[in-house]
Amino acid sequence: MWWLALPLVLTRLWLRGRQEPGYRQHWGERLGFYGRAAATRPAASPVAGAVSLPVASRAGDRAASGSDATSSAAGPVLWVHAVSVGETRAAEPLVDALLAEYPGSRIILTHMTPTGRATGKSLFAKHGERLVQSYLPYDTGSMVSRFIRHFKPSVCILMETEVWPNLIAVCGAKGVPVVLANARLSERSLRKAGRFGALMTDAARGISLVAAQTDADAQRIRSLGVQRVEVTGSIKFDVVVPETALLIGASLRAAIGERPVLLCASTREGEEELILQAYVSARSALPPDVLLLIVPRHPQRFDEVESMVAAHSLTVERRSRLALDGSAMPHSVDVLLGDSMGEMFAYYSACDVAFVGGSLQALGGQNLIEPAALGKPILIGQHTFNFELVTQDALAAGGAQRITDAADLIATAARLLTDTTARTTMGLNAQSFANQHRGATRRTLALLPALIGKQH
Repeated sequence: MWWLALPLVLTRLWLRGRQEPGYRQHWGERLGFYGRAAATRPAASPVAGAVSLPVASRAGDRAASGSDATSSAAGPVLWVHAVSVGETRAAEPLVDALLAEYPGSRIILTHMTPTGRATGKSLFAKHGERLVQSYLPYDTGSMVSRFIRHFKPSVCILMETEVWPNLIAVCGAKGVPVVLANARLSERSLRKAGRFGALMTDAARGISLVAAQTDADAQRIRSLGVQRVEVTGSIKFDVVVPETALLIGASLRAAIGERPVLLCASTREGEEELILQAYVSARSALPPDVLLLIVPRHPQRFDEVESMVAAHSLTVERRSRLALDGSAMPHSVDVLLGDSMGEMFAYYSACDVAFVGGSLQALGGQNLIEPAALGKPILIGQHTFNFELVTQDALAAGGAQRITDAADLIATAARLLTDTTARTTMGLNAQSFANQHRGATRRTLALLPALIGKQH
């Protein structure tokens, strides 16, 4: 099926590249072809710090699989797959811990999206040559086999919900243990998995270890046939807020001034229009100088959302146009559009109340741990099935509040923005909730030595 679909897949990549040029780069990696560079050393690349792996000749394959790239004396090669932005951010505590725990190791970090790759570049530049990025090859036996021959990983660690049948089968045939880390599986996803029958259950049986976020996730994953499932909690609670993000957030806040800020973060298609309609309709209930900060989840929608704001006769400014050099943003700006990558912590840091998007419509919601870690009061919609337990825990802790629709979002935000005591209490509850759930990285790390030791 993959081979039959490949022409359409590559055409789609090219078309998506019109809005996101990253989709037109590194095609060799997606097909499992690599250049002459040593397998876990960076090579010259249009994206600094990432690997450029063009289509290779057989001689190139032989050069890449030489002893310099895979010498056991240098330590194991640890393969971590984080499909896109959210998974890459979630992987940060684990990647940092792996490199600290195995001083001679190197990490090959794979993605499926340019935004995930860009996020990885930003987060992990601090590790220099110990970490190399690549796209995950498409899920055919030959492409995955070339990847494993080239990089020679000791273990494959898939983040959250990524299950690729051929990848798991090839890893099993080549003796590479597969770990599903920070794993979650909603009832909805379980039903979808059931439609694939033996294809999914065979893949599940090929996974050596699953480190699940919750007992409910673990139970659903076991029902697919995974033999070893441990509950470790969510690694996302262990994320460390970067100092640079706090500095950017402080500069952004200084540019905004004393105005109260309502952040709508990680919004998805259809949600911005609902929010803007409610904002315009009920603006009189909000503080008169409130700033609406909207950060769409997908960068290809930045221009669309800017046009949407202008269509409501609101004045819009883009984060990319702010110099953050100490000058104040014009007070006439109604909406600030967060059109930068890798600055979500900065946006959360700069706001007073945070709405987490993907939850106004049936999209499953987004991670609310980041605003909780920064002590921000959190508003979420009705649709949070992708993060149901963590959402319920945050609600029970008093750090989050569920809203029914966009009108309720604006009304609830208005109350919090005018009630300092309620806003402060809710923020402290959110931060306490986040702090109480730390430790998943340590628990996950404790499960890995036996698997890595089999290969190294």
